[in-house]
Amino acid sequence: MNMTIDIPTIDQLDKGAQTFLDATGGKGIFAFYGDMGAGKTTFITAVCKQMGIQDVINSPTFAIINEYSLPSGEPVYHFDFYRIKNAEEAFNIGCEDYFESGRTCFIEWPEKIGTLLPDDCTRVDITVSLDGHRTVTF
Repeated sequence: MNMTIDIPTIDQLDKGAQTFLDATGGKGIFAFYGDMGAGKTTFITAVCKQMGIQDVINSPTFAIINEYSLPSGEPVYHFDFYRIKNAEEAFNIGCEDYFESGRTCFIEWPEKIGTLLPDDCTRVDITVSLDGHRTVTF
């Protein structure tokens, strides 16, 4: 099933995030594709907030991975592979263990890790127009 969510303005971001959660159940591994500045981190932040996460949510650009807690205490993992040089670096930090944990994982720059992505991963494409209109397709 392919679905597209239109987010015409930043004011509609929370509504778009809730639509995404309603459609996906908020469980699984989500690989976010999009150009620099497309809004991957912004959208993931909105989704996390709609999930009830109270932690500070930001891009793990330098840390590679951030862990957030759902209200139940269950962890959610947020990866940003922009700064890694190859899939071996991701393997060495144990990304496969996170992917196989059964926990929700949000992955930015998944193209950097190639074949390490699990087969059951949901591809999420985010595009943004010059006027700030975002489209999320999954």
